[in-house]
Amino acid sequence: MDNGSWISPYGMDKNYCACDMNGESEHYAHYSENPFMDASKNPASTFSIDADGAAYANMRRFISKGEAPYRDAVRIEEFLNYFTFDYADPGADENIAISSEVSQCPWAVGHQLMRVGIKGKSVAEADLPSENFVYLIDVSGSMDDENKLPVLKAGFTAMTEQMRATDKVAIVTYAGESGVLLQSTYGDEKGTIRKAISKLGAGGSTAGAEGLQTAYKIAEANLIPGGNNRIILGTDGDFNVGPSSTEELVALIKKEREKGIYLTVIGVGTGNLNDNMMEQIADNGNGNYEYVDNAKQLEKVFVNERSKFYAVAGDSKVQITFDPAMVSQYRLIGYENRVMDSTSFQKDSVDAGEIGAGQTITALYEIIPSGNAGKGSVSGKIARFDFRYKMPNSSTARQLGIDINAPQDGAPSIEKASDNQRFAASVAAYGLILRGSEYKGSADSDMVIKLGTNAVKFDPYGYREEYIDLVNRWISLGCPVRKSSDNNY
Repeated sequence: MDNGSWISPYGMDKNYCACDMNGESEHYAHYSENPFMDASKNPASTFSIDADGAAYANMRRFISKGEAPYRDAVRIEEFLNYFTFDYADPGADENIAISSEVSQCPWAVGHQLMRVGIKGKSVAEADLPSENFVYLIDVSGSMDDENKLPVLKAGFTAMTEQMRATDKVAIVTYAGESGVLLQSTYGDEKGTIRKAISKLGAGGSTAGAEGLQTAYKIAEANLIPGGNNRIILGTDGDFNVGPSSTEELVALIKKEREKGIYLTVIGVGTGNLNDNMMEQIADNGNGNYEYVDNAKQLEKVFVNERSKFYAVAGDSKVQITFDPAMVSQYRLIGYENRVMDSTSFQKDSVDAGEIGAGQTITALYEIIPSGNAGKGSVSGKIARFDFRYKMPNSSTARQLGIDINAPQDGAPSIEKASDNQRFAASVAAYGLILRGSEYKGSADSDMVIKLGTNAVKFDPYGYREEYIDLVNRWISLGCPVRKSSDNNY
């Protein structure tokens, strides 16, 4: 993504290091929360979608250690998009379907909660295009922990087992310098690929930029026209040799992404995690960012949701245009680093996010109704939901749109809303609490548990049930929340 065109106007104030108890540091970007906007003065809300799920898994790591996550590690949009919602697939002529729902807001009396949903076209494994992957694996000294390189080795081995004969993978490693561990090899040679992965060992400094350059060269040399050409980078983000700043790496990746090669980033480890850098290079590399904290997360990323590695929609943008006669004020919950200028929505040259096959994207708005809302006004329309995206290998965007209407009898209570609405509200409330948000209202642990527990009917892999267990674990710890961006509670 081109940060200059889409970053939040409330924006990124600074980057900071949040130090843990043994003096190591983790790096997160700080963004101010989206404020309430006056619909009469600013009716349009525009943002790029965010398909990442890293912040949720990273938060789970903290809770599992008996700690609260750093406030800026909590990105509510990534909490929501960690989960698959029960949204309908698109019709035959589209790769995207959109939907919406409005209910009362559980943490603010008199306010409403508006959910917009997006679903990428599901594609059967047999129908996915052939893959040209490059596993780019950090083998520097900082990766020599049991929760780092061994985790990546297990994940890439699991992914190898899913390869088809027409798929191929190369393996590039980097420490003090980059090296090619395995030239591009077809999926019917799984033994050769597994053997190469098993040889991986950590040691040395980290020349990440050189490794990226090597990976892009190999991916381009083996490019499959119309295929899924992608680099999958596994690292803790501790680049310290050669170009290593986030800005330098983003500049490198922007030059390479035009070749049709995607970049997915898999973050691992604790203590020196560079979350800010990994999120930025994934976003600018037309890819996604995931964090792996345990064996089940390995299975989720590399096996159960493997189809997400194939993008069915590119440069995906949302524009919600509110009717001031129905809505007095609105606030987008999360997506602070994805907010775009409204004029960018129609510009196909402006980069935005990608959506994988079968992937769902969810966004929530807290809205303050005007006097007409839900009272049978002439239009009955709260807002217009427009969505633009590009089909794979297309440079021209398509646009979808639906009206979001005020319920005739007023917005239903959250208890009478759909499971999707209740679960989204639970996850958002949890995120607001962990962030210490000024907008959390009456949100508390009881609300989070009640809403979530009553919304687990759709749960293909048990991730919603795991969420309930995680929140209960947090409650058992006394509901810890950071008071600031440092260690202090």
